[in-house]
Amino acid sequence: MAGLNKNTPHPTEIKLHQKSRILDISFSDGRTFQISCEFLRVHSPSAEVGGHGPGQEVLQTGKKMVNIVKIEPVGHYAIQLHFTDGHNTGLYSWDLLYQFGLNQDALWQRYLQRMQEAGASRDQETPPRAMTHSCNH
Repeated sequence: MAGLNKNTPHPTEIKLHQKSRILDISFSDGRTFQISCEFLRVHSPSAEVGGHGPGQEVLQTGKKMVNIVKIEPVGHYAIQLHFTDGHNTGLYSWDLLYQFGLNQDALWQRYLQRMQEAGASRDQETPPRAMTHSCNH
């Protein structure tokens, strides 16, 4: 993980709006960003999403309705987000969250473009996974 830049503003408040699935982050330089849970999930800094090098990113599909169930602080430099789909391996440093805030529009457009190229959907995972549990009543 990239080291912390000591000049990066740090969050003064992090607030989750579960109904709208938005994470509100206020930084020490006075900027406030609203970042959707879906954006945070599909741009997770975990190896499982980012791969182990450039060009190895794993496209995350079907995450439109994903939400955050828990936010855990990690030291004084990051938070760990626990998502409703069970994903919780990404560490979101202050640097990363700040960069997400600044570049959210461009990153989101790139994500939508990759989804389109892959013929994938934000509404459901592609390809659909087989259900592993049966409903016997």
